[in-house]
Amino acid sequence: MTTILKLGGSVITDKDRAETVDGDALDRATAAVAGHEDLVLVHGGGSFGHHNAQEFGVSTTEGTHDVDGVLQIHNAMKALNGLVMRRLHERDVPAVPVHPLSAASRDEGGSLTLPATQVETLLGEGFVPVLHGDVVAHAGEGATVLSGDEIVTSLATSLDADRVGLCSTVPGVLDESDDVISRIERYDDVASVLGGADTTDVSGGMAGKVQTLLELGSPASIFGLDALSAFLDGERPGTTIESE
Repeated sequence: MTTILKLGGSVITDKDRAETVDGDALDRATAAVAGHEDLVLVHGGGSFGHHNAQEFGVSTTEGTHDVDGVLQIHNAMKALNGLVMRRLHERDVPAVPVHPLSAASRDEGGSLTLPATQVETLLGEGFVPVLHGDVVAHAGEGATVLSGDEIVTSLATSLDADRVGLCSTVPGVLDESDDVISRIERYDDVASVLGGADTTDVSGGMAGKVQTLLELGSPASIFGLDALSAFLDGERPGTTIESE
């Protein structure tokens, strides 16, 4: 049973301080992951990717042809990925990195191509593939940001994943009273409470997460770090997102 789990960049980094890991949160997350099989991990950019992307004006739709910008964003994400990998290896998780810049691309209309054969083969051989938000080739734009959320939905479809989870800084999608919305079936039902991305997020914020997860053919969960172990143990904490 294949599970795709995204660790939000805001969870494992301090997004107010450039290229700074939240060590305690990363330790908790990797400890929860240890011992689980048939797992694909994806992590966001947090203070590593978003600050660099903003510096060069790069988002999921606005690109750059500046090679220094492409390399600065990519190298920042590789640095974070290396830190995540090290913590996973300390927990004896058989994690291996998969860097999207080397494989993914967008056409002129923005449609994503992310081959999943490598990830599928690694899974079959007992590894835990670890992908991350990145810059990718984009026809007509040079290079644009590929968010971790897009990676999750693409792989969930390609791998026919059984479970999808997004670990966030909040316990789920919150309503006007900051209570967790247990289930979302239509975006219009929650659009008024979602708002947009925050000022340092170039990949869509909570609104983007909900929109992309509703496109899946299977249910997904958004939950906080405290509920990560419960999700990996088969529960559905936080908010369940499944189109009607």
